[in-house]
Amino acid sequence: MNIRTLFACVALAAPLAHAHVTLEQTTANAGAYQKLTFRVGHGCKGSPTHTLTVTLPAGVEGAKPMPKAGWTLSGTANQVSWKGGPLQDAHYDEFAMQVKLPATVGKYYFKVTQLCDEGRMDWDAIPDASGAKPASPAPVLEIVPAAAGAPHH
Repeated sequence: MNIRTLFACVALAAPLAHAHVTLEQTTANAGAYQKLTFRVGHGCKGSPTHTLTVTLPAGVEGAKPMPKAGWTLSGTANQVSWKGGPLQDAHYDEFAMQVKLPATVGKYYFKVTQLCDEGRMDWDAIPDASGAKPASPAPVLEIVPAAAGAPHH
């Protein structure tokens, strides 16, 4: 493979690497209050996003979503939704909330539903034991042991 072909492959793959809903934070301390920022990099096959719903995994509690101008908030004990916008396909935005993390370490997956003017994306796939990356992965946060004396607020 020559250098031009390599650069072309990287340029074509770059948008795919950012095509998912992801978490800004990749790790956090067990038992802490944590701000989680969900990054949305595109709509649904060119269509603008009008709703983003995040489902909290078991053990993650007390979600306090951050309001966004032009969006309304709704939620339950384990789910938060932002409705409004719209967020155009060509634009990027972030949706944030504060939560209380569980004391148990491990990987926690946040299932996200993205509704668009035309279509939807369900970012809810969890990797299997083979380690293969799913096509529509759920954002993941790895909770690690808290350092001795680390603040919880």
